[in-house]
Amino acid sequence: MNGAQSLIRTLVDSGLDVCFTNPGTSEMHFVAALDSVPQMRPVLCLFEGVASGAADGYGRMADRPACTLLHLGPGLTNALANVHNARKARVPMLNVVGDHAVDHKQYDAPLTSDVEGLAAPLSHFLRTTKRSANLAADAAEAALAARTPPGQIATLVLPADVSWGEAGGPAAPLPIPARTKVDEARVEAAASALRSGEKAVILMNGQALRAEGLKLGSRVANASGARLMCDTFTGRLERGAGRAVIERLPYFGEMVAGELAGVRHLVLVGSQEPVSFFAYPGKPSYLVPEGCSVHRLAEPGDDMVDALARLADALKAPADGATIQQLAPPAPPTGALDAKAVGLAIAAHMPEGAIVADEGNTEGFLTPIFSAGAPPHDWLSNTGGSIGLGLPMATGAAVACPDRKVIALEGDGSAMYTVQALWTQARENLNVVNVILANRSYRILNIELERVGAEGAGPRARSMFDLGNPQLDFVTMARSMGVPANRATDAEGFSKAFARAVAEPGPSLIEAVLVG
Repeated sequence: MNGAQSLIRTLVDSGLDVCFTNPGTSEMHFVAALDSVPQMRPVLCLFEGVASGAADGYGRMADRPACTLLHLGPGLTNALANVHNARKARVPMLNVVGDHAVDHKQYDAPLTSDVEGLAAPLSHFLRTTKRSANLAADAAEAALAARTPPGQIATLVLPADVSWGEAGGPAAPLPIPARTKVDEARVEAAASALRSGEKAVILMNGQALRAEGLKLGSRVANASGARLMCDTFTGRLERGAGRAVIERLPYFGEMVAGELAGVRHLVLVGSQEPVSFFAYPGKPSYLVPEGCSVHRLAEPGDDMVDALARLADALKAPADGATIQQLAPPAPPTGALDAKAVGLAIAAHMPEGAIVADEGNTEGFLTPIFSAGAPPHDWLSNTGGSIGLGLPMATGAAVACPDRKVIALEGDGSAMYTVQALWTQARENLNVVNVILANRSYRILNIELERVGAEGAGPRARSMFDLGNPQLDFVTMARSMGVPANRATDAEGFSKAFARAVAEPGPSLIEAVLVG
C-alpha cells in the first residue's frame, strides 16, 4: 500500500468520504488511489475556489468535514478566499495540498512555493508529512483537528514522493472530543443579568441556531423579557414554520446601534460582541452600547444547547414558552421584478426542507424577511464577506443533502467569481436552483462609496461598479456548462419559473433581470 492509499483509507475511516478537487501532477497518486478506495467520493471542480466553497457548504449541512485536494501553493491560494469564509463560519474542513517531492524542492522549480506559509494564517492544524510511513497517522490527526468542535480548518501538506512511497495500513480514527460543558458560574451570571429587569439582548450563533437551541433561547427570552437575536451572517440557521422565532441583527453599524440602544446586558451564546463590518469616518466600530455588561454564556466550542437548557431551568422558563413561527407563505407576486418580488416568489414556492445558500447581497435582503413563514428550511450565509461563495456553497450543500432542494440566492457580480460551480452541479446532477439577481452592477459598492465619504467620485469611479458594459448572459453561460436556464423579466415570469425549478430534479438557473 502506498502513501496515498493509506491516506484515503484513513480519511474514510475517520468520516471524511467526499473530496472536492482540482488536482495536478503532484497529486496524481492520490487520484489513482481513488479507484482502490471506492468509499471516497471525488467531486471535480474547475477552480479551487469552487472546491473550498463546496467543502464549506458540505460541512455546514453534513456536520462533518469534506476534504479538498489542491495543487501546490497556487492551487491553495486560489482556494483561500472561501477557506477564509469557512473559518469565519467555523466549518470543519480538511485541505490536502500536494507539494513537490522532498528532494525536488531544493531546485526551486516554477511551482515551488512556501505552502506552509500560505496555509498557516487560515489553518487551525497544519502539518507537512515528510515520510510515507507517517502519512496515515498524520491524516488521522488532521481529521481529528477538523472535527474538533465547533469545527476547524486542517491543512495537510503532501509531498509527491510521500504519496508514492511505500506505507503501512491506514491509521485508526481518533476519538472526537465532546463539546465543553459550561460551568455553573457562567449560567448563574447570565441568569442573574436576565433577572435584573434591565433591558437585555441574547445574541446567538453556531449550534444555538439549530431547532433545539432556538426553542430554548426563545423560552429564556420570553421568561426574562429579553430580546432574542442572531448575528447578521450565520453559518446555518434553522428557520421557518415550526421553528422558534429569532431576530437578525442588521448589517449597517448605525442600525445595530439603534437596535441595541439602552441595552444593559448582552448575553452571548456562541457569538461575539457586535462590531461594524467596516470602519467609517466618524462612526464607531465597536457597537456594544456604553454601560452594557457583556455575559459570555457559551463559547463557539461549548455545548450551547446544554447551557441554554440550564439557563432556562434557572429562570423557571415554561416548557411551552417559546414563540413558534406559524406557516404563512405569501401570495406569489405580480408586476415589476425587483428585490421584493424575488423575495415573495421564493417564499411563496419554497419547498419544505429547502436549503438556501445566500449571497444575494443588496438584492436578496428582503428574501429572509418574506420567507420567515415558509415551510421549515435552513439558511446559510456568507459569514466571512469574501464574495464568490454562494454557488459553490450551494453545490456542497447539495452533495451533503441529495434529497433536499438547494436554492442559491446569488448576485450577478458575486456569481462571476465562481461561476464554474454550475459545471460541477451539472456533472453531479445536483438539486440546485440557482437564482441570479441581475442588477448589472456591484450595487453594494455604490452604497459603500457614499458611506465611506470618499470625495470626488464621478463617472470614472462609478464605472468600476458597472457590470452592464458588456452585459453578462447567465442563461448562455449556464447552458454551456450543462445547466438548463431561462431568464425572467417580470414578477409573474420569475414566480412561475421558480415554481417549476423547485418541482423538477437536477440543477437549473434563473437569471432574474431586476428593475432599477
